[in-house]
Amino acid sequence: MKFGITGMTCASCSTRIEKVLNKMDGVDANVNLAMESATVKYNAEAVKPEEVFSKINKLGYGVVTDKVELDIYGMTCAACSTRIEKVVSKMSGIESAPVNLTTESASLTLQPGIVTVDDVIAKIQKLGYDAKLKETREEKASHKEEEIKERKTKLFISILLSLPLLYSMVGHAPWDLGIPMPAFIMNPWFQLILATPVQFYIGGQFYVGAYKSLKNKSANMDVLVALGTSAAYFYSVVEAFKTIGNPQYMPHLYFETSAVLITLILVGKLFEALAKGRTTEAISKLLNLQAKEATVIRDGQLMKIAIEEVVVNDVIVVKPGEKIPVDGEVISGRSTIDESMITGESIPVDKLVGDNVIGSTINKNGTLEMKATKVGKDTALAGIIRVVEEAQGSKAPIQRMADIISGVFVPIVVGIAAVTFLIWYMFVAPGDLPQAIEVAIAVLVIACPCALGLATPTSIMVGTGKGAENGILFKGGEHLEIAHKIDAIVLDKTGTITKGKPVVTDYEAEDDDVLSYLYTAEKSSEHPLAEAIVEYAKEKRAEEYAVEHFEAIPGHGIEARIKGNHVLAGTRKLMTKYEVDFHSFESKLETFEKEGKTAMMIAIDKRLVGIIAVADTVKETAKEAIHELQSQGIEVYMMTGDNERTAQAIAQQVGIQHVFAEVLPEQKASHVKELQNNGKKVAMVGDGINDAPALATADVGIAIGTGTDVAIEAADITLMGGELTLIPKAIDLSRKTMRNIRQNLFWALAYNSAGIPIAAVGLLAPWVAGAAMAFSSVSVVTNSLRLKRAKI
Repeated sequence: MKFGITGMTCASCSTRIEKVLNKMDGVDANVNLAMESATVKYNAEAVKPEEVFSKINKLGYGVVTDKVELDIYGMTCAACSTRIEKVVSKMSGIESAPVNLTTESASLTLQPGIVTVDDVIAKIQKLGYDAKLKETREEKASHKEEEIKERKTKLFISILLSLPLLYSMVGHAPWDLGIPMPAFIMNPWFQLILATPVQFYIGGQFYVGAYKSLKNKSANMDVLVALGTSAAYFYSVVEAFKTIGNPQYMPHLYFETSAVLITLILVGKLFEALAKGRTTEAISKLLNLQAKEATVIRDGQLMKIAIEEVVVNDVIVVKPGEKIPVDGEVISGRSTIDESMITGESIPVDKLVGDNVIGSTINKNGTLEMKATKVGKDTALAGIIRVVEEAQGSKAPIQRMADIISGVFVPIVVGIAAVTFLIWYMFVAPGDLPQAIEVAIAVLVIACPCALGLATPTSIMVGTGKGAENGILFKGGEHLEIAHKIDAIVLDKTGTITKGKPVVTDYEAEDDDVLSYLYTAEKSSEHPLAEAIVEYAKEKRAEEYAVEHFEAIPGHGIEARIKGNHVLAGTRKLMTKYEVDFHSFESKLETFEKEGKTAMMIAIDKRLVGIIAVADTVKETAKEAIHELQSQGIEVYMMTGDNERTAQAIAQQVGIQHVFAEVLPEQKASHVKELQNNGKKVAMVGDGINDAPALATADVGIAIGTGTDVAIEAADITLMGGELTLIPKAIDLSRKTMRNIRQNLFWALAYNSAGIPIAAVGLLAPWVAGAAMAFSSVSVVTNSLRLKRAKI
């Protein structure tokens, strides 16, 4: 077998793994550092693949696992999804297999060489369900449409056949309602003809589901429905046959109970399917952002092609008003691009040759020629859609509780129904079989755990979708859940609190000519602060002179000769070295430095002529976001490699009291760990490669979407824009989602807890229990959909 290995950094790593594996009985291993993989031949009688993987893990390395998405068909309630998950998770080579009832899917993590996708599908089919590799969205939507169409057809037939039976219930009323009742409606054979198709054609799915479930030694909702309706139907059949040869016999018929019950359950299932479809609207909205076609240059000709046909390195022409088809690089032209749908930034961004552009953003004015660099599933938007889909398919820890309850609930309910039947038949109404059956049916039906199974996944789907619409990407349900527990948040300074790009904040000079000298000198420098000065000078339309000599003096500044004049720009040390008197500017220097700015003095021919201050300015919304976090009861910390004075100056501007200054990149994670050791639930917010370890260490890692890919990969939540106001919004959304889940679980459990005793004492007719059961599932999904309107 061949598999990937993670964590190898040098030849000694691969040699060590190979050496240890080859010492195992019956193993012949070859580890390739360059390919980061291992090829292992083994004797199946002497060693198992799991033992090989375990040995590699113990050495401190990892084995690359395969991730596979499956669509699962035939699940009807939480007991089904719990059963599949339990069985598949026990298979050798399966690391995890969360099954989501709402999305009707499973996310498998497999160890290569031990188990295949076909093995898993076969196991699921053996359980009585079906599974296929995840279909395209179009295929899935088409199947969903067909399924809903079939549901509607069956429901229509069921209603048509059940209405006369429902009408017959008037004849059973204890008092005369004055409503005409034709004799044929009360005829047992007429009722049998109407009820039979409903019981076995329309309700056949419940028998099939119950058989599959019981065959696999479990019980689901189908078992409850099949038991309840069958008891009513077959008792009524027996009563109908008693009338043969005895026309005076008054049969106790419950055909309407079974037929109406099945009809009401189908109504609930249809509403549930339609409501569940609305929970995936966030994905649909993201998909609608995509361009449908692109104009490419091939063989010197302009041609329009479908977006799926664009390949890397295609040259694409984008006219004003058109969407950028894929991610790429500008090779000709200039324009401004509206990137708000990706970054959240409302101001269009100027794009020149060499700049990167993002697929699905809008070209505002100029015509661009661009080279495609990322297409299909590799584009930024495809990545966002993938994260949202994975998050919607994942399970929050709170759902495990609901799964456990659902898994044991059905057998307990069957037991309660059996005990209820015996108590009624033997003690409450001795010998009254119809009454005992009716009460037992009501117990079976009212107790269905559907609402419990839907309580968590529907809220997670709506919550992650709501986040995506607001530029907040949760990588999984577990991160959406834990975010509301955060009580300490650590913000990286550069690029997170600040814009990450130095700009000129203050400038004073004797005359306008000074800026032209400074501009000319700094244009030869590659220092980031020089870039800020050059940008500032361009805005002020400074002149550019010829440079006769230039020298950068590290840590001090620059020296240049321009138009025969000796020009200096830099620190106190530089001025002292060239004997320039700067005491008149000393107080200004100190003021700038207290404000966290880098100040440089300008001298021409050893005479001080100006001063300029550069700083990485704070983001406009940083103070507002930090105040909002503090008002939520969260302690805010700032972490930076800057010196203490600069760090405190920035912290003071935005209202942060806790500061970690002069922190080296490798120390960031240890500061996060320190807060965790003090009992804090910590979120880390960063945007750079050096933030990745801290993001991974924190309870919740939050990456600024304008940052590096490494930071985004290490984080649990990605903020698509650079605005910090999205952080309190993410935490607020987490709190609202968790409140919504708790409401769902409370009402689902309260409904069952209250409904069972009410049914057991005979206060609930079976058809009323069926209506209530259907309503409970719909109400849970509807409550989850309220999140879509929540303000964050």
